[in-house]
Amino acid sequence: MPTATERARTKALLTAHGQTYAEEAGVKLRDTPQPLYQLLVLAHLLSARIRASVATDAARALFDDGMRNPKRMSEATWQQRVDALGKGHYRRYDERTATQLGEVADRLLERYGGDLRRLREAAGGDVGECKRLLRELPGIGPAGADIFLREAQGVWPEAAPYFDAKALEGAARLGLPKSPNAVARLAQEEDYPALAAGLVRSALDKRVAEDVTARSREIEPTTAD
Repeated sequence: MPTATERARTKALLTAHGQTYAEEAGVKLRDTPQPLYQLLVLAHLLSARIRASVATDAARALFDDGMRNPKRMSEATWQQRVDALGKGHYRRYDERTATQLGEVADRLLERYGGDLRRLREAAGGDVGECKRLLRELPGIGPAGADIFLREAQGVWPEAAPYFDAKALEGAARLGLPKSPNAVARLAQEEDYPALAAGLVRSALDKRVAEDVTARSREIEPTTAD
């Protein structure tokens, strides 16, 4: 059973830092082909050693330039992808990433008809298999697959609760439980993606944890155990 402190910190985290990365990138996530593909692009960008804000800005730039689905991404030239990434200041890995984005789009079109729901079907409800299939896509490593599933658990409930090592690192920094199932008891299932995103922000930036701890002190006295 979560303690009053754990509940207060979870509430503060969700309130102040619980925006999903998909929301930050302007992706209205649904279980339909285009937003799922956009989430994959975002996960790809976020998995590089680069600030999350730069990755979300780069994703927005790609989508604003029309590369919103695998077909449009595949049809875009390499230079168009590089230019869009540059608009989002995603410059350190722009040339390699532009190549990989084209390769991922081509692979999705060839293997799944551009629809990630077919990858989900191929996994047969097995989260480990889903992660393996995601990692078969060019440029999608363990971190990219984790990022995708952390956010997709909101529309692919078989993946929930999905709190990976980075999210659990954030939980530890906040003094919250360190196992996925224990973390899951801190929130409603519909809040899992937002909670995971907040925990990751806490892992990446100790100032987030400090802010949450301060905010939670204003909540805790009115929260009964």
